[in-house]
Amino acid sequence: MSYAGKNLRYLRKLRGWTQEEFANKLKIKRSLIGAYEEERAEPRLDVLENLCNIFKLSLDELLLKDLTASKGSGSYLDKRRQLKMAAETQVIQFVPVKAAAGYLAGYADPEFIDELNTFTLPMLGSGNFRAFEIVGDSMLPTPSGSVIVGEKIEDVEDVKANNTYIVVSKGEGIVYKRIMKNNRLKNKLTLVSDNPQYSPYNVNTEDIMEVWRAQMVITKANTMQRWDVNQLAGLVSNLQEQVSTLKRKMN
Repeated sequence: MSYAGKNLRYLRKLRGWTQEEFANKLKIKRSLIGAYEEERAEPRLDVLENLCNIFKLSLDELLLKDLTASKGSGSYLDKRRQLKMAAETQVIQFVPVKAAAGYLAGYADPEFIDELNTFTLPMLGSGNFRAFEIVGDSMLPTPSGSVIVGEKIEDVEDVKANNTYIVVSKGEGIVYKRIMKNNRLKNKLTLVSDNPQYSPYNVNTEDIMEVWRAQMVITKANTMQRWDVNQLAGLVSNLQEQVSTLKRKMN
């Protein structure tokens, strides 16, 4: 006995698609969807293959397993949840401020890293990620206490100018800054704060232990500063002037 028609109807409704929408996705006539669901016709092989690709099912599962009858562990929905979790979530080690000093000594020690607390986020994709708590007002409007989720940069040469990074270095510890490359000083990077009250400074590339490109900023609700138009205009103007000055010095 084939469950193709029954499963097709179940899967369509699970996605909330009309017969017309489903037919468009399968590139067939709407009337065929009705015929399949009412079991007046069997889906063609090319239609079955498209269904398997869309719903990540094997042909045997689509034809021989009643997907509507499976509940709980082992059901179609349970299987899809497991696949999504495996594909979309990343386990991220969290480095709080109180662990910063220990991290400078143990960042390359797997046992130390294993002792850090972890959390997951579903939207990062593949990569090597770590989260760092930052303090201070040098990167306002990103508030003190924010958590920066960064992706590991293996080579300092891959740093892109004017992007934000977590930089771990011997002299400065763990800092969150924008990076400017200095064409005159090949062995240095210039770290720039978003808050124009803080002056840029250079770090030697040989002193840099790790660089993490910022991917997400996690902040507590109601901690972000409110800016009026004049404040924002002044901030942008100061940043543009600061960047222009740096570029003139570097070129």
